Parts: sequence; C-alpha cells; structure tokens
Amino acid sequence: MLLEVENLHVRYGNVEALHGIDLHVRQGEIVAILGANGAGKTTTLHAISGLLRPSRGEIRFESKPIHKMPAHRLVGMGIAHAPEGRRIFGTLTVQENLNLGAFTQADRTRTTKTLQWIHELFPVLAQRREQLAGTLSGGEQQMLAIGRALMANPRILLLDEPSLGLAPLLVKVIFQTLWEINGAGVTIVLVEQNARAALKLAHRGYVMEVGRIVLEDRAEALLANPEIRNAYLGGQTVEE
Repeated sequence: MLLEVENLHVRYGNVEALHGIDLHVRQGEIVAILGANGAGKTTTLHAISGLLRPSRGEIRFESKPIHKMPAHRLVGMGIAHAPEGRRIFGTLTVQENLNLGAFTQADRTRTTKTLQWIHELFPVLAQRREQLAGTLSGGEQQMLAIGRALMANPRILLLDEPSLGLAPLLVKVIFQTLWEINGAGVTIVLVEQNARAALKLAHRGYVMEVGRIVLEDRAEALLANPEIRNAYLGGQTVEE
C-alpha cells in the first residue's frame, strides 16, 4: 500500500476537525475525496502533506510512519501538494515558480527532463516562462500550480480543488492532463467539488461529512449511487 491513513484526528485549537478517518491509496490509483464545504477534505490533505500535525492516529507512506515529519521531508520522500487557491508566487516568473518546485531535487539532468515533460503537458507554461505568474489567467495559474508540484518528481500528488473557478472547457483540459499524469505513473489524491468530473477520472472515491468518512466505493459505483447523485450531482443520472 502506498499511503495509509488510520484513525486520523486533527484539531484546530479546541475544535476537532477530523474524527478518526481511515483511508488508503494504492500505487497508480486516482482516489477522489468528495464532500461539502467544511467536511474536512482540505484538512485531510494538509495532514498527509505535513502542514498539520494530527492529534491522534497514524499516516504511513510505503508502510513508514510520516505523521510526525516536517512537510519539506515529505516532499523529498515523494509527496507533493498543489493547494487550494493555487498559491503561486505572483511576483516571480513562471520559470522561477517551477524552479522552486524542484528545491528537493539534486539531479539536474532529471530536473531538466521533468521540466520538458511539464512543458509537454502544459505548452502554455513554456510559452510564458518569462512572464510574471500573477499575470496568468486562472486556468494557467492552475496549470502552473500542478506543474510546480510535479517538479518535485512525486510518487503521489495531492490536488486540492483544481477546477475551482475555471470555465468548463478548461476543467476538461485540466482533468485530461491529470489522466495523462497518472498514466505516467504518478498516484493522485484529488479533493474536488466537481464530483462528476472527479468520479469520472478516479478509480475509487471517499465521501466525507463533518470530519468523518461516510462512504467508500469504486468511482463507478459512487456515480451510480442515488444518494450521491442527489447530494453531489444534482440528482442527475450518470449519462446526463
């Protein structure tokens, strides 16, 4: 198992945000985490990537406990996080943002190859390499955020709301590229409000409600589940 989360509790001061969640991710999977705002999805990713320290429970990466390690150590181990809201450095160029993503990488040849791959995935990043990142469109900034995370050569990529605020056509482009990234061997954990797009891409999914996981299943089964359709897909059928 690549990633295991067991009985995970996370607190913000006196308020417990996660109440003992369990999830696992196998090598090569795309796993979607669904749920309404405030369900605990972003908190889960922050705990996995070392940005939040759990109050109880364990997180293991390739069977090794990682929940007490600092975030930069986890990046070096192969866990990359593209956060909600993109969080790019707007006053730096596109290329400088990408360079920062490679801060754990000592092999220059490999970094050059990774950059070439990112330019193939997102040609606009090559075209705009000298442009200030803050002047990019929302969709281009999202591409840059994903590209920056990929510069670390991750084994697993944590993505938080990659479609947020994007036009439907751009969402399609981003999700197609995520499929290509997964095809290249990168495991993906995807937090996404667009439940239909996420489940069409993912192999499996988890549904969170108020800090707990209430459902886990194959993506096709979740798409066909009437309760999921009513809660997250507007009551529509899979074909619609």
